[in-house]
Amino acid sequence: MVEQGKGKRQELHLLNRKLLELSGVLNVESFDSEEFLLQTELGHLTIRGHNLHIKNLNLEQGLVSIEGQVNSLSYLEPGGNTSGKGFLGKLFR
Repeated sequence: MVEQGKGKRQELHLLNRKLLELSGVLNVESFDSEEFLLQTELGHLTIRGHNLHIKNLNLEQGLVSIEGQVNSLSYLEPGGNTSGKGFLGKLFR
């Protein structure tokens, strides 16, 4: 079995649940004040919280900084529905 992300690196720095700095980000798929969906080198990452907003974005270097109250970070299963409940659920509410 080949490990996902072998040879790839990602760093997450969370300071007091108020500032999240990430490396290894390829794209920002969707975002609002309660949820971000990022495509990273290690898979899709969902960030949930309150009053979330982008402080810094540099996709050339793969860096993103998000401010706000961070409640959870979770990687989506490979091959799963990347748009998930967050984006489509909010669209069809």
